[in-house]
Amino acid sequence: MRLKKSSIPYIILSIIYLILLLIEQESVSCFIKPFLILSLIVAVISSAPFSSKKILITALVCSSIGDIILLFSNRGEIYFLGGLIFFLISQIVYILLFNNQLKYKKSQNSAVFWLGVTGIIIYLFAMISILLPSLGSLTIPVFVYALVICTMLLFAFNGFLNWAAPARWYIFIGALSFVISDSLLAFDKFYATFYFSSFWIMAS
Repeated sequence: MRLKKSSIPYIILSIIYLILLLIEQESVSCFIKPFLILSLIVAVISSAPFSSKKILITALVCSSIGDIILLFSNRGEIYFLGGLIFFLISQIVYILLFNNQLKYKKSQNSAVFWLGVTGIIIYLFAMISILLPSLGSLTIPVFVYALVICTMLLFAFNGFLNWAAPARWYIFIGALSFVISDSLLAFDKFYATFYFSSFWIMAS
């Protein structure tokens, strides 16, 4: 899939958005945020046909709705939970997308695969252990989301071992960035805030 010129609005909006976060103009950046994934959706729609196009668009639509809901998260826990649910759905759709692209055959990288599985499991339990004391009523939702997003990363990693370059690099780095971004968000919200957190969360 090649997005070509259709991806330019997304790239421009992303740069403007990150600059606004750097100069601490979050009140202005919130008006741009809903258009980030929307512009990416338009780019995917206008791209050449490919087998999983509808699945990818579905995942992006769920992420877009989640982003919009999270804009109101400071008004109550229900908004954070609502955004979490839509991002959870998007992660499940990504799992279906990666599964749809996988060619099931005996992997020649079984040792590397299980090493990756071990690393993802260790990461999952480390993050939950760090966040658990501060989660309160959100313990189960956050744990379920963490489990699903790590499963998404696992499917992307499995694909990385089977797909051709350069696509496998794009997808795996994208999936890993998604996990890093959500981990930073969870760390900032439930454990300890850090300088320019919004910038680093959105940059990743």
